[in-house]
Amino acid sequence: MSFRIQPAAPARPNRCQLFGPGSRPAIFEKMAASAADVINLDLEDSVAPDDKAQARRNIIEASHSLDWGTKHLSVRINGLDTPYWYRDVVELLEEGSERIDQIMIPKVGCAADVYAVDALVTAIETAKGRQKKIAFEVIIESAAGIAHVDEIAASSPRLQAMSLGAADFAASMGMATTGIGGTQENYYMLREGTKFWADPWHWAQTAIVAACRTHGVLPVDGPYGDFSDDEGFRAQALRSATLGMVGKWAIHPKQVALCNAVFTPSEEAVAEAREILAAMDAAKARGEGATVYKGRLVDIASIKQAEVIVRQSEMIKD
Repeated sequence: MSFRIQPAAPARPNRCQLFGPGSRPAIFEKMAASAADVINLDLEDSVAPDDKAQARRNIIEASHSLDWGTKHLSVRINGLDTPYWYRDVVELLEEGSERIDQIMIPKVGCAADVYAVDALVTAIETAKGRQKKIAFEVIIESAAGIAHVDEIAASSPRLQAMSLGAADFAASMGMATTGIGGTQENYYMLREGTKFWADPWHWAQTAIVAACRTHGVLPVDGPYGDFSDDEGFRAQALRSATLGMVGKWAIHPKQVALCNAVFTPSEEAVAEAREILAAMDAAKARGEGATVYKGRLVDIASIKQAEVIVRQSEMIKD
């Protein structure tokens, strides 16, 4: 282990991020009442250019008038390659309530992109005397973004989360697919005449997880486009959780329960984690650095794994 201690990621539930367009205020109340941990009100891809100004007004009004409970309230602004993003930031922070927790920055390609938004946000917060500092989440959805993922993860103390945007990422990489997430028909291995499908997103997810864990940022899986395919969604989410991601996007309300089911530690997993911690406490009392639990060796590394599960469970209960 390096002498530079790996920083902890923000201690908040992030199992499900529910998306909804800012141009549809009629759904905001249902989103607020959902079981999602994070609400992402969108100003970017799901909002037509002619509707963006009104979508901003809708979100600003909802930040004042709706009860968002304990939800982490996030707004996805437009990309820095558009003429819309600076008005998104200015209007949200000058006119929106302090109930807004986070700005999501799409299509981040380098640390300078985050710096640009950070500079504008900081100036507005200072000028307006805002008490709560806005957090950031970035989306990796380009070849440049994945190439610079480590510097992006280290780009700002505001940065709390990082997501993979599969659709734009696939387009930027020139991938021969129109699917959003999940396994792809032509991405397989062949052995003795039998096809075995691999995960084309695995390497990018792993790079994101490594960068996030290095710099104390929450790694999040992005959308699964076929919301009629519950089993495909569940399989993708399970792979993401196994790799170390803490949650996933929901682009349809039915995906919220699927997210929460996967990213909430089961009662059995939590009970086992507590038993491992108790077994290691007993081993320490005997002056031992390792012990045997249910026929397998557990040691200091096992403690860290068990503590992650217990912390997740406790955060969700809170």
